[in-house]
Amino acid sequence: MGITRQKSTGVRARTRDLFSRGFRQKGVIGLSTYMRTFKVGERVDVVANAAIHKGMPFKFYHGRTGVVWNVTKRSVGVEVNKIHRQRQIKKRIHVRIEHVRKSNCDVQHHRRCAENDAKKKYARERGEPVDLKSMKRQPEGPRPAQVVKAKRTQVETLTPLPYVFKAKNNTENRGDVKYNPKKVVPAIPGPPMQE
Repeated sequence: MGITRQKSTGVRARTRDLFSRGFRQKGVIGLSTYMRTFKVGERVDVVANAAIHKGMPFKFYHGRTGVVWNVTKRSVGVEVNKIHRQRQIKKRIHVRIEHVRKSNCDVQHHRRCAENDAKKKYARERGEPVDLKSMKRQPEGPRPAQVVKAKRTQVETLTPLPYVFKAKNNTENRGDVKYNPKKVVPAIPGPPMQE
C-alpha cells in the first residue's frame, strides 16, 4: 500500500540512535569537559552530546573530524570537509565545547616524527650520515618461508574413492508392479549398433 503519512524532515529527524547516550554515560556532564582548552589548528572530533541542546551540530557533522579555526567564549569554530557530488567543500561551523573532543587521528604521526628527530639527533652527535630511507614507513612484506618437518609414519595420504554409477530399478519397491529380473527386454527395431 505504501506510505500513508508524511515523513518528518526536521533538524533531528532519524537521530533516535545517533544521538542516544551510551551505557552509563547519561546524567550530569563532568567538569573536565569544560576545563579543556582548544587551540587554533588542532584536530577535533565533532560528537554531539544529546544532553546539551544548545550549540548542537547538525547530524551530518556527528562523528566528523575537523580543524579548529576559531575559539570563542563557550564554543569553537571547526572546519569540516563535506563531499558534495564531485567537489569537496570546506564547511565552517561553530559548536559548543560539550560537543567537541580532541582527536587521536594524528597521534601516530606525532610519535613517528619525535622518533625520527631523536634518530637524527643521535646520528649528528656521532658524526654519521642520516639515513632518511630507514625512517620512512615500509609496507609489510610477505611472511618468510617455512619448512614443515614430519615423520613418514605420521603422514597419512587421503585419496577420494572412484565414483561408480549404479542404476537403481524403481519398480523393486512398488507393490502394484511385479518385478521379474529374468524378463528379456525386446530389442529396438532398426540398424544394428556398431561396437
